[in-house]
Amino acid sequence: MADDNTDESQKTEDPSQKKLDDAREKGQVAKSQEVSHWFMLLAFASMIGVFGASLTQGLGDQMVRFLENPHAIRIDRESLGGLVSEVLMGVGTLVILPALVAIAAAVTSSFLQIGWLVSAESLKPSLEKISLQKGLKRLFSVKSLAEFAKGIAKLTLVGVIIVMMMSPRREMIPQITSMEVSQLLLLLQEIAVHILIGVLSIMAVIAGADFLFQKFQHTKQLMMSKQEIKDEFKQTEGDPIVKGRLRQLRAERARRRMMAAVPEADVVVTNPTHYAVALKYDAETMEAPILTAKGADEVALRIREMAKKHDVPVMENPPLARALYGGVELDEQIPPQHYTAVAEVIGYVMRLRGKMPKVRGT
Repeated sequence: MADDNTDESQKTEDPSQKKLDDAREKGQVAKSQEVSHWFMLLAFASMIGVFGASLTQGLGDQMVRFLENPHAIRIDRESLGGLVSEVLMGVGTLVILPALVAIAAAVTSSFLQIGWLVSAESLKPSLEKISLQKGLKRLFSVKSLAEFAKGIAKLTLVGVIIVMMMSPRREMIPQITSMEVSQLLLLLQEIAVHILIGVLSIMAVIAGADFLFQKFQHTKQLMMSKQEIKDEFKQTEGDPIVKGRLRQLRAERARRRMMAAVPEADVVVTNPTHYAVALKYDAETMEAPILTAKGADEVALRIREMAKKHDVPVMENPPLARALYGGVELDEQIPPQHYTAVAEVIGYVMRLRGKMPKVRGT
């Protein structure tokens, strides 16, 4: 493979699907934290809007005993332990559903961005994760500083939105002291939902832009040089030189097997010089003659020489030789349209040898 330190200016090619898949297996995917924050904020707004009144009422009921009758609370070990357990159980019952909503929001945001992904690569121990030098480098990197600046800008923008939405309600502040607790809770719930809707709107724009930016950055980090593309192709498809050599070796082995079958043939049909095909027929075991060898030019010459060396009859029949060479593969039976012509050839040879077979289908 090409050196990992390849000059960034040479990485002009989009990442291949293999590189994207390899990065995904390592947990390297384009994921925006702003999208996750937006979903969590949406879950929080939903909890305030749907569960706000019941949640605050339930928490109020849990706390009222401490405010109305604090003198009646026994603080010995046994009583205090039971009271704490009771309060925790009550509060836990109230917050379990909102907590499940928050968990669902976190899982949904991750699934929508990267799909289902479980990578053990990120869990493997690495010295880089505990290296002080690497940690400082990451902390003060350009990316970290850019993220810090983005966070400050986001908080500033959200703060401005909150101030703008709260400004029309300034005159209500003096009235808060005269409100009943239930009225105050409803007002706070209304204000919170109103503010969260505004914040969600602006955060949706920020999250969308950040997601596109993270996709762009992820693709940019995985860009490849032309040499890396070639090296990857060699790894996945094989080196063309090696593949060519393997094809040559396979062809040579097939040719040797084919030439070894010529001495066992019953007849060789020729063009007479350009093509040669060897045929074998056993009336007891074969439905039709089988082509055991074929070749053109130099290979045809070698087949003729091999046939003469082993006393295999060689017959000239240019039309039949061309048809069999182009239409029948090695070790295949002769197709029906050639039965008659082949039967005549084999019949003639067998008569010369004193044995006349009957070719089926003729």
